[in-house]
Amino acid sequence: LKVIAIDEQLRVIYEDNVHFDKDLPEFKTQGGVYIHSDRLTVTSPVLMWVKALDMILEKMKSSGFNFSHVRALSGAGQQHGSVYWKKGSIQILKNASSELPLHQSLKDCFSVSNSPIWMDSSTASQCSTLEKAVGGAQHLASITGSRAYERFTGTQIAKIYSQNPEVYMQTERISLVSSFAASLFLGSYAPIDYSDGSGMNLLQIWEKVWSVSCLDACAPGLEEKLGCPVPSHSVLGPISPYYSQRYGFSPDCKIVAFTGDNPASLAGMRLQEGDIAISLGTSDTLFLWIQEPTPALEGHILCNPVDSRTYMALLCFKNGSLMRERIRDDCASGSWDEFSKALSSTAAGNNGNLGFYFDVMEITPEAVGIHRFNKDNQKVVSDFPKEVEIRALIEGQFMAKRIHAEKLGYKVSKYDEKA
Repeated sequence: LKVIAIDEQLRVIYEDNVHFDKDLPEFKTQGGVYIHSDRLTVTSPVLMWVKALDMILEKMKSSGFNFSHVRALSGAGQQHGSVYWKKGSIQILKNASSELPLHQSLKDCFSVSNSPIWMDSSTASQCSTLEKAVGGAQHLASITGSRAYERFTGTQIAKIYSQNPEVYMQTERISLVSSFAASLFLGSYAPIDYSDGSGMNLLQIWEKVWSVSCLDACAPGLEEKLGCPVPSHSVLGPISPYYSQRYGFSPDCKIVAFTGDNPASLAGMRLQEGDIAISLGTSDTLFLWIQEPTPALEGHILCNPVDSRTYMALLCFKNGSLMRERIRDDCASGSWDEFSKALSSTAAGNNGNLGFYFDVMEITPEAVGIHRFNKDNQKVVSDFPKEVEIRALIEGQFMAKRIHAEKLGYKVSKYDEKA
């Protein structure tokens, strides 16, 4: 859990973090999560998140941070995680005693104590059911922006309903991690925002309302448990009196809707129409501002957090930095300097030599293995020369990103082509 405070010139005046494994060892998480025995189910304890919030605010208080200066706060949460509030919890949330840390007041408020999160992949059968119910994977993507994904919230809810209907019936509200965190500050159930709501396989991204056919395919009475979605920049209301009494926040401090981590990246990078951003991590993530999306079986279309009339596209490529590092080790003696020199020594276009490099099963597209082609489009089984291999890897990765972005509706302008 991270906190950052900025002034009106966007200068950072405070930052800190709580490390789940190290600072909250009593929850016994690894990487902040529990990986269950089936290796498919991955959860996080809800109370750990609440306790982390208590802890970070206490750290700020003891460092002398002046909470009364805070005019507004917002946040981002990991996409696709979900939190299940037990019936009657809203009263406890509204009336939490400022004498107690929040995790003590809320300890009995959750019907599901371990929240399913983005790493979970245990809902294959629910994905299949959801796609069939709405007329197929492409149709689901056309409605919600994505085909059915195991980590997405709709199928996670469907799994809870099918395995524990009584737990589902005891639940009065289902939050995403983002709206759950906003609820803690609001002292009331915060609505789900359009952007994070687009990662659920439940929201009609065009009309910005819940899809009745998707809801019905997942669980009964679901719309009531989700509440009405709102634009991602909505001011939800003033901060809960709990924080004014316990930490000295101004009662006028505004809570702005929280959103998912991916939409927050688009907002934080200040992307504008036509812009594209690429995160070169273990997985490469590409996100872009898009006017007229065409949802496909690969990638995701989400509502744009900055402008509700437009969209953002998100593509994830699993063979990212680890793939580049492996080729660096094989072809450049483990040195990025040597890698860069080899890349510079070859011409753009690589004399027609092309490669697709997937050490592990790729997400976009679903493929595995190393596939090399020469200028005559003949498949080359053996290695390319080292410098050719390096350029083939880099060019192949970036061409793939452009091709898949264009499939989702991204238009490369004539100006870009000339550049």
